[in-house]
Amino acid sequence: MANKNVPEAVGRLRAALSHPAVPPLATAAAGLLGACYLWGTDPHRPGGWLPRCPFNWATGLLCPACGGTRMAYDLMHGDLVAAFHDNAALLTVGLPVAGYLSARWLWEGLRGRRYAPRLSTRGTVAVLATAVAWTVARNVL
Repeated sequence: MANKNVPEAVGRLRAALSHPAVPPLATAAAGLLGACYLWGTDPHRPGGWLPRCPFNWATGLLCPACGGTRMAYDLMHGDLVAAFHDNAALLTVGLPVAGYLSARWLWEGLRGRRYAPRLSTRGTVAVLATAVAWTVARNVL
């Protein structure tokens, strides 16, 4: 004999999972799990479990995000100077922007609103130009 409450429970679960706060909270939980793993895994030492940057592996050059994992490790361990050395652009520009967008996404989700930031064409060009300039600067200088 089938339980008549099962469809109702599935409907409630589906409604709860479709709430706008679920994606940012799930992303934050996944980020926290990644940070817990990174805490005990020193990316400065070769031969660890963390993968090498595919762009760096293929070309020998540093991509705009190269050093991001090491930077995060250093920040979690309170070494701001080493974090700046690992990736200055990501620390000074990328991290604040990502932090703002993540906080805004969570805030809007908790208020029951969906948030999807949109970059204009000009903004996209600015981000790409900055990434290219940083890639050239860190590989040439």
